[in-house]
Amino acid sequence: MGEIRPLVPGAQRAVSGEPESLQRGGLTGIPSALGRTRLRTLITLRWLAIMGQASALVFVEVVLGFDFPFGAALAVVAASAWLNVILMAIYPAQHLSRPAETAGQLAFDVVQLATLIGLTGGLQNPFLLMLLAPVTVGAARLSPPYAMLLSGLAIACAAAMPLFALDVPWREGEQIELPQMYQAGQFIAVVIGLAFFAISASRTGRDESRLVSALDAVEAVLAREQRLSALGALAAATAHELGTPLATIHLAAKDLGKSVPKDHPAHDDIALIIEQSERCRAILRQLSERREAADAAYARMTVSALIEEASEPHRDMGRELVFTSSPLSTATDRDERAPIIVRRPEIIHALGAFVENSTSFAASRVEVSARWSESEVRIYVSDDGPGFAPSVLAKLGEPYFSERSIEQRGGGLGLGFFIAVTLLERTGARVSPYNKPAPERGAVVRISWPRHMVEAGPGWSGH
Repeated sequence: MGEIRPLVPGAQRAVSGEPESLQRGGLTGIPSALGRTRLRTLITLRWLAIMGQASALVFVEVVLGFDFPFGAALAVVAASAWLNVILMAIYPAQHLSRPAETAGQLAFDVVQLATLIGLTGGLQNPFLLMLLAPVTVGAARLSPPYAMLLSGLAIACAAAMPLFALDVPWREGEQIELPQMYQAGQFIAVVIGLAFFAISASRTGRDESRLVSALDAVEAVLAREQRLSALGALAAATAHELGTPLATIHLAAKDLGKSVPKDHPAHDDIALIIEQSERCRAILRQLSERREAADAAYARMTVSALIEEASEPHRDMGRELVFTSSPLSTATDRDERAPIIVRRPEIIHALGAFVENSTSFAASRVEVSARWSESEVRIYVSDDGPGFAPSVLAKLGEPYFSERSIEQRGGGLGLGFFIAVTLLERTGARVSPYNKPAPERGAVVRISWPRHMVEAGPGWSGH
């Protein structure tokens, strides 16, 4: 199998969800942080708004000398201050508001701000656009239904202002009359701004929440893989330490068995001790043989051994699993030595996830290929299945992405692919998924590293 070229996607294939190892680790239900907001954050934002509103009212009344209902406007500002005082008395500072609580507080802010603007000119007031602030905060932290309710409330308040709003404050003896067309433009600007900022804040807030949850899952998977590696190192060290006393027991039992006649009552017990000690030695021998893959001081292996270890759990999934390895260019790198790779839990887990995905969709064959040159190491995971669907291929690697068709095992999350890509990128890899060229069928995931990023140089000790 030579160089695989990026191709035009053609077949219909989607990505499987969380890998089996992730499900076994108890991470199938990573919750989103969307909707949970610290009460102190809302109170702090409201105090800032109160200070700004009070300062503006005092400036207009004292410095500019404009005539407007100063007392009523201050009472509206005081209502926000009293709400903060009551919330601070009832709840601790670190209280996490539920979505309904957050939406209720922001709805109060919308009505309070609309009332204040109505007392100071309504649609003629240039501060009308401040109605966008609480709606934008809500759209960033709450689910779309709550964001829509807040947006609708703000639009309704703006639409009602011509019915109750007072004239815009101005100098005594002078009167300003803004055209109706200008006021209509103000209203339309608010409506468009509310829609745009609400949608933008909602999308970015949801993406951030999903990304945070997905990265938490990445950290959990990596911690699990590292614990397994540490357990393997402990098992190998235990096997080494137990080998000597067990060998002594085995030899003593054999010597004792030679000195005891076959018709002696203890002969069968001695034979059982010899048999079980031999079994224990075989088990410890298997653990010792895996020391190179478990002990950090011996965590070096050829790239071929690396892909075989990562693929081992998926050999019995009813698909032919083929391993190949060779230099990238036989013309110039025919004698190029195969790289010795640092065995990292991130690489083992990610390769296993890609192999698992390929075996899930392959018709009969999955090929894992290693290629290398003087400056680069590549691993290809390919299959003969339907390939990636075009809509899937454009979005691979996004957290919580799901577009599997119903017949393909009933949908799921793209968290597994995101975790695998993220883990590999932490090792300096670039991951490129694509489809094979027609008339061939199947998907390919190419993983490439600069050789110095993964190769264990002379004297590398795993630290």
